[in-house]
Amino acid sequence: MGHREDLLEGAKRCLLAKGFLRTTARDIVKESGTNLASIGYHYGSKDALLAQAYVEMVEGMSDAFEGGGELRGEPGSLERFTEVWANIIGTMRDPGSMWRLSMEIVAMGDQLPEVREHLARAQREGARGIVTLFHGGREEDVPEERVDTLGYFYLTLMMGLMAQWTFDPERAPEAGQLAAGLRQVIEGVKET
Repeated sequence: MGHREDLLEGAKRCLLAKGFLRTTARDIVKESGTNLASIGYHYGSKDALLAQAYVEMVEGMSDAFEGGGELRGEPGSLERFTEVWANIIGTMRDPGSMWRLSMEIVAMGDQLPEVREHLARAQREGARGIVTLFHGGREEDVPEERVDTLGYFYLTLMMGLMAQWTFDPERAPEAGQLAAGLRQVIEGVKET
């Protein structure tokens, strides 16, 4: 690997070990075996490098979301909805879960406008990708209107789950509860 890749891998390890705010440029250099000048040369700033590392970590979760590529539910079905959310929730159970890191990044987003802009662009692509996870097809075929509606619906649900699994894992919902709630919304069930 070259310095660029070494920095990225070192940044990923630092993010998981220390989080975004506590990771220093020196931590990344030590972890990657590179030098301080490499960060600026390849990424522009430590924060831009950390943002890129975080985005790659999230993108790397797609295999786990797909259950190792073995989704059995029909695309668009309630079974597929339940199956995918069970896989996603499974990644939130891990003690070293990167979703805890995600909560840190969400909380500090307004403090780092450069990072926020980078992550906002990545979120748009994440919204596109999550549509195909639940409904099949290819990302490049997902129309912008579906990204803006269905994609962001799923991302909003994921953000809420991250918060619940971070703060109250004992009572955070399981996939079956999400599916039951969705069924109630669809059927128009009203609580009395």
